[in-house]
Amino acid sequence: MIGSVTIAVVGSGYVGLVAAVCFAEIGHNVICVDNDQRKVDALKGGDSLIHEEHLPELLNRYRNDRVTFTTDLGAATAAADAVFIAVGTPQSETGDADLSYVEAVACEIARHLDSYKVIVEKSTVPVYTNEWVRRTVERNGGNSTMFDVVSNPEFLREGTAVEDFLHPDRIVVGADTPRAAAVLQAIYKPLTDGSYYTSPNAIAGRLNQGDPSVLLLTSTKSAEIIKHASNAFLAMKISFINAVANLCEAADANVEQVAKGIGLDSRIGPKFLRPGIGYGGSCFPKDVAAFRNVADSLGVDFSLLTEVEKINAEQKRRFLRKVRAALWTLRGKRLGVLGLAFKGETDDVRESPAIDLIEMLIAEGCTICAYDPAGMDRSRVEMPETSSLTYAADAYAAADNADAILILTDWSEFSKLDLPRLKTLLRYPILLDGRNLYDPDEVAAKGLTYVSVGRPAAHPARA
Repeated sequence: MIGSVTIAVVGSGYVGLVAAVCFAEIGHNVICVDNDQRKVDALKGGDSLIHEEHLPELLNRYRNDRVTFTTDLGAATAAADAVFIAVGTPQSETGDADLSYVEAVACEIARHLDSYKVIVEKSTVPVYTNEWVRRTVERNGGNSTMFDVVSNPEFLREGTAVEDFLHPDRIVVGADTPRAAAVLQAIYKPLTDGSYYTSPNAIAGRLNQGDPSVLLLTSTKSAEIIKHASNAFLAMKISFINAVANLCEAADANVEQVAKGIGLDSRIGPKFLRPGIGYGGSCFPKDVAAFRNVADSLGVDFSLLTEVEKINAEQKRRFLRKVRAALWTLRGKRLGVLGLAFKGETDDVRESPAIDLIEMLIAEGCTICAYDPAGMDRSRVEMPETSSLTYAADAYAAADNADAILILTDWSEFSKLDLPRLKTLLRYPILLDGRNLYDPDEVAAKGLTYVSVGRPAAHPARA
């Protein structure tokens, strides 16, 4: 198979929508399916719905042309060569991934198989999902010779998802038949042969024609494990440096120096060695829990992941204690909070440590005035305004007349605040930084007490 492939992408969330516009960007025709008519209408009208760099640009370039939007999964399946399942797999009450949405899509695909299709798991799913999708399609009338099921996990970071898709570290394809593998290889050929990077409008990134992406072909089970194992390892790295930060605080050392010394080891590397208030988002908490449950179900002791989760939860409680130590008592205190999204450059507030901390502070009797560059609309759905929680127009409005200002999300703009202005706005000149965006001595030199993670607190010189 060569040239353009007709692709159906089921789901228009962070993964599905990015995949749809990026497949169009590399030359394919895409039908993006969602069962929410309001979302479909919004996307047809050019509303990207989520905060992602380059996404509005690509959506406007291809919507209603190379990318069409519909609620009709049956028609999309009939028209497509490959159907990518990119629906949600939320965490169930037991910690397992809830695969009911994947199952529902598989049932509908089965009813519209009129020619050979490749069904692609794009959602993050546990090992053996491939077999269940195949079984579900067959139970609902799908002829086993008319389809193959492939695992093609995504490795996208929210905020840089478009660039990550078009300039990937690797493309993992888990296929158990040569025919299915050939379809996926054709889909990704513009990235693996480097031809995409010669396009005049190509999104810039780390890859180029002479150094294109690598496609790793594996079994379906290996591909499913690769995704969970990758996220679990990154979460472990975050929890590890947070545990080291706690040790540095006890020993009066500087975790930033320690992390740099660790990260310069080529076997370890510096990425994800950033101490803070813990990981969050829609992936790491869910995927660590799901991976641990998969291990348990297979009789494998993976208690290391339990400790990763415990450290992550404790990190938020430790930061709460820092706030209390800086202010002595919390009841009645007014706090400015900068950051609601689980990390900078995204509007996603799912499993956000910032949201958890705000709820903990309100439970302690604090009044919160919060600001986030992109996450406030979604946060208002999770936490409507009350007498204890209001939302500010900018960082300085959040700080106005507050007893202290807290940085809970690593937005780049929060690392460039006018510190002397902050000092004049705050009742007490106290900055508690849960993301270590500043040098302690520089903040103290501007007249603020500075409390961060894994480093000694810094105080202004006494007159």
